[in-house]
Amino acid sequence: MDETTLLSSGVLGRAKIIAVANQKGGVGKTTTTINLATAMAAVHKKVLILDLDPQGNASTGIGVDRLSRDISSYDVLIGSCTMLEATISTSVPGLDIIPSNIDLSGAELELVNMERRTDRLKEALTDPVILNSYDIILIDCPPSLGLLTLNALVAAKSVLIPLQCEFFALEGLSLLLKTIERVQANFNAELEIYGVVLTMFDQRNNLSGQVAEDVRSHLGEKVFSTVIPRNVRMSEAPSHGKPALLYDYKCAGSQAYIMLASEIIKRDRKEAA
Repeated sequence: MDETTLLSSGVLGRAKIIAVANQKGGVGKTTTTINLATAMAAVHKKVLILDLDPQGNASTGIGVDRLSRDISSYDVLIGSCTMLEATISTSVPGLDIIPSNIDLSGAELELVNMERRTDRLKEALTDPVILNSYDIILIDCPPSLGLLTLNALVAAKSVLIPLQCEFFALEGLSLLLKTIERVQANFNAELEIYGVVLTMFDQRNNLSGQVAEDVRSHLGEKVFSTVIPRNVRMSEAPSHGKPALLYDYKCAGSQAYIMLASEIIKRDRKEAA
């Protein structure tokens, strides 16, 4: 990609663990996870996606056939395998995934009766082989604030919040921020908000601009400058089992995720200085 010169100017720390979370569905969590991971891998970062959503859309969207998901994130959570054993490669060089399958849909109920039910993923992520093999681990969370998402927030160092530019998104953001505060107080004091990504932005709609303005006024620099636009090609890509960056590199959505990756790398470099 022509943008690699711009992107490769920063350095990510080893195994930066980020939960991509928002309890509201349809806001672009999985799309952000897949395409951000692809953009990072394109600049020679080693990236792992952990699909923690029972729907398995991240696995499907990256081209992992359902018949290839005998071992999944469910097995990692219940302790029947290690993360390394559950990890498979994807068609994107430098990008691996721990897929999800239908078994994960029952994990919420099973976790209730397990010891250390909120720490299952955190303990799995202590594997030094995994931690030393990747620059970034993105956890694609389900659209809820149940035990699966809680495990992700306890295991992660930070939270990336995709936020759809619509009125009700602000209500959902308030609820998520309160949840993050509770997790910080009771489970993971080191958890921080990595940033908010404004998604599905429609420049023809005045409401999109108003929502973006309101979010920026409340969260300031935590909101990334890059805005992800509504884009038909982005919606088409998952049905082809490809990230949008591979399906149509030139579309507006793909270009936005390349810009987001660049912004993230620059931010990380600045914080590390």
